[in-house]
Amino acid sequence: MKIEVVNRGHQPLPTYATEQSAGMDLRANLSEPVVLRPMERRLIPTGLHIALPEGYEAQVRPRSGLALKRGITVLNAPGTIDADYRGEVGVVLINLGQEDFTVNDGERIAQMVISSYEKADFIEVASLDETERGEGGYGHTGVK
Repeated sequence: MKIEVVNRGHQPLPTYATEQSAGMDLRANLSEPVVLRPMERRLIPTGLHIALPEGYEAQVRPRSGLALKRGITVLNAPGTIDADYRGEVGVVLINLGQEDFTVNDGERIAQMVISSYEKADFIEVASLDETERGEGGYGHTGVK
């Protein structure tokens, strides 16, 4: 799949780290470092503007290493970039760790996964079919 991109930043375009990677790394595009204090959130720019084909979205997800080692994650994970959005791709980072975290220019801050989706039409009905689970909520199926 070919995706048109305008790079208004100074970082390289996203690439896959390995042949079977699902996500491409997104890099911070900063003029100066950004310090995230514990429980602080900030929108980090990437400089990228993309044009996805109709029927596709881009999902912005946390990087597992930053999450595990530093408590840095994407607050609205996964963040959705719609096919008709043409603004800059930004990453809402939050520091869930106990120490300040400095985001430096060019740092890999998130990953982006391209995914297809289906459109749905809701049809109002009087009742739903019966299932074994029924209306059982969170944790209803138990732990095995």
